[in-house]
Amino acid sequence: MKIIDWYILKRFLVTFLFTLLILIPIAIAIDVSEKIDNFLEHTNLGLDEILNDYYLNFIIYYTNTFMPLALFIAVILFTSKLSNNTEIIAITNAKVSFTRFLYPYFVGATIVTILSLVMNHYVVPNSTKIRKGFEKEYISNSKQKNELKYVSDFSLQLTDSTYIFIRNFNTANNVGYDFNSETYDGLELKSKLSADNIRFNVKDSVFTLTGWRKRLVYKDRDSIFSGNKIDTVFNFTPRDLIYKSAFAQEMPSDELVKFINISKKRGVKNLNAYLVELYKRTSLPIASYILTIIAVALAFRKRRGGTGVNLAVGVGIMFLYVFFMKIGEVLGSVAGVNSLSYVWIPNIMFGLVAIYLYFHARK
Repeated sequence: MKIIDWYILKRFLVTFLFTLLILIPIAIAIDVSEKIDNFLEHTNLGLDEILNDYYLNFIIYYTNTFMPLALFIAVILFTSKLSNNTEIIAITNAKVSFTRFLYPYFVGATIVTILSLVMNHYVVPNSTKIRKGFEKEYISNSKQKNELKYVSDFSLQLTDSTYIFIRNFNTANNVGYDFNSETYDGLELKSKLSADNIRFNVKDSVFTLTGWRKRLVYKDRDSIFSGNKIDTVFNFTPRDLIYKSAFAQEMPSDELVKFINISKKRGVKNLNAYLVELYKRTSLPIASYILTIIAVALAFRKRRGGTGVNLAVGVGIMFLYVFFMKIGEVLGSVAGVNSLSYVWIPNIMFGLVAIYLYFHARK
């Protein structure tokens, strides 16, 4: 059986890579047609920069995105070919069970899963950061560039007893207005620092307060100090003021987990967009096993209509999976819900389908 295992595994990986090599150039061609005008608008933008900063990272991102689809299509294609060539009949006549027949498929799915996990958790976030920076500089329109620029009426818990409030903040020039920092002992206010303007100095990570006033609250009296300008340090940066899922895509998983934990301590109310991104990085690679079982079960027996029917049914199932996955991501990002359960709902649903098809194929 080892010869057949190697034969199936080799066909598995070759067809998988071949499918990726078909999908990626199509994605690149569509993207080039959409963005060629943006590239030509910038006379200082060279071909090397476009290829290295954008399309290299574009390929990394979409290779990882297309992995489940490529895996699913690859398994259906070459398993249908095995069935049409009556090779599977010869294998079953040799008293090889369907479970044993799945062994090389699971080896291949494990290779793809491990590769996808490494890419999802570490490679793709770093790659996305470079690609997003390029898009922001050369492709995004002014509306998109200003989307994350302004923050208003923001509050943040820095420690168990310290809270900050900012009326307006411009993340482009790191300048804010109407700043307050309050320190409490239980429910009692102990001190309050206010400023008309606040500026973050990136070079030394120091905040400059202009038109500042500080109030110290004692049992029988208050002390008030004021001045024109003062430099101080706070346990946050302007990036902490913006909570967008786009930032989650640019963080490696260890950095993302650290960010989520710090944000929880600071009292940020809704971090579900970040949790969805974190959980998705594991759930999608694990789906390789589920999709492999479904694909093999569909293509295991010879059908009237051949590979075309299997491929049509398989692609339909794949797009249903993507549809439910996107719904789960949207619902999981809503405040107050269990993000983990919503992210894993597609895997649970199609896992049940895979179990049904597995037992059906065994017959």
